[in-house]
Amino acid sequence: MVLRFDPQGGMEAGAAAVMAMGPDLSDPLHAGESRAAAESGVPVDMYREGDHYILHADLPGLDPGSLSLIVEGRLLTIRGHRTLRDFAGAKWLLRDRRRGLVERQILLGNDVLVSGISTQYACGVLNVMLPVDPSHRRRKIAVRYGSGESAPS
Repeated sequence: MVLRFDPQGGMEAGAAAVMAMGPDLSDPLHAGESRAAAESGVPVDMYREGDHYILHADLPGLDPGSLSLIVEGRLLTIRGHRTLRDFAGAKWLLRDRRRGLVERQILLGNDVLVSGISTQYACGVLNVMLPVDPSHRRRKIAVRYGSGESAPS
């Protein structure tokens, strides 16, 4: 499978390419169908609202103080550790909860103002605000016609 990604584009260009390949993520029946979420153990929702991208990552039960976010270039890494108690003599019937290191990496578009990223962790959900760099925001450009005058708006 070939993923077309414009390295000069913003977050929306890359996200549109990924969404075109998979299920309709706006459909509640397909919520959470992400190979990256399954492999990393960190389901993530991300959307744009105004001049920010907003990311929500489910990270319940992390060891206190183990959550970290690192940005290296355009790569955002979310990392934490979960310790689950072992019960001596227990005969496990199911043991699905991931323990140990949990990590998720997200490639940021070049339109994200990395120095303005902020976070909040509450009730097992990490909320990350990723502001759009003002120099990359959309703006309307006036079109000049043959006479050199701008078209009426």
